[in-house]
Amino acid sequence: MDKQEQQLGKLRDEIDRIDRSIMELVSERANCAQKVAEVKQQAQGEGSAVFYRPEREAQVLRRVMERNQGPLGDEEMARVFRQIMSSCLALEQPMRIAFLGPEGTFTQSAALKHFGHSTVSVPLDSIDEVFREVESGAADYGVVPIENSTEGMVHHTLDMFRESSLQICGEVELRIHQHLLKSDATKLDEVERIYSHQQSLAQCRRWLDARFPSVERVAVSSNAEAARRAALEKDSKVAAIAGDMAAELYDLQVAVANIEDQPDNATRFLVIGKQQTGPSGKDKTSLLVAARNKPGALYHLLEPFHQLGISLTRIETRPSSMGKWGYIFYIDCEGHCTEEALQNVMKILATEAQDLKLLGSYPQAVL
Repeated sequence: MDKQEQQLGKLRDEIDRIDRSIMELVSERANCAQKVAEVKQQAQGEGSAVFYRPEREAQVLRRVMERNQGPLGDEEMARVFRQIMSSCLALEQPMRIAFLGPEGTFTQSAALKHFGHSTVSVPLDSIDEVFREVESGAADYGVVPIENSTEGMVHHTLDMFRESSLQICGEVELRIHQHLLKSDATKLDEVERIYSHQQSLAQCRRWLDARFPSVERVAVSSNAEAARRAALEKDSKVAAIAGDMAAELYDLQVAVANIEDQPDNATRFLVIGKQQTGPSGKDKTSLLVAARNKPGALYHLLEPFHQLGISLTRIETRPSSMGKWGYIFYIDCEGHCTEEALQNVMKILATEAQDLKLLGSYPQAVL
């Protein structure tokens, strides 16, 4: 055996030793998770015990990233722990997660990024159905898109919060890479039709104008549906715009990768559920505020945030159903609703606004 093989043999033996230690520690953690479940069931009752704590998981992941010394990057290390926590939580109680389907959408990618792969994924056809599935108790949580950095807010999701009693429990930020997908039988220079969701077509508009200016663009219900059609119409001259998960699911080739116009294109998703989320130390709060129809209404709604030093991260306007030219404001700000400053803001808003609704306080996205 030469010197190189001897060195590699020693290193492989060391890796095997480390792997055994990792397995022992993961098993020890899983045993501890099972004991946590038993304590919760005894204290809260077997049918009503709450196993998933978004604030606790956010704190754990932040500590993992703070303590990481490399060579793996902080986010990569956090993703490893994300899956360990997902597997351990499944021992306590496997969760059903509803998402805007079908399978292969970016919303499913966001759900897996947030909850890990040890959950039961439930694809649904519309945002309304995701809300109803969680409200009925058929799903523990739901994941819905809320805004894209290129195309702006998803108004349908915003409007659902007007009547829903669900709380926002978390957020997920997902880097969006759009790919041009095709089947093995399709030649790129013969493509006559491209399927995709209207948001994705918009996010790739300039690239499409330059590369396929005369090709028909067909908007469908989701990127996954676009990929399904491209896979189904193998003998046709069609392609689809979708992500990695859809390409793998429908066995399509990535003909051209990363065709989005904006290199930092990202989408933010919300996690919705029935429970309120405790403070994690780095939180956001979302509010729905119906302004009175009077001069300076918006100024009077925003002034308390400035006076009490609370940073706004998003404000969006939607028409109100309570009268002509009335408006509802969706406001995201930093902080948790249990903090004194934010409680004072909400007290002031309650006197200034026609209606005020707390949509939830939740940990800021970690991954």
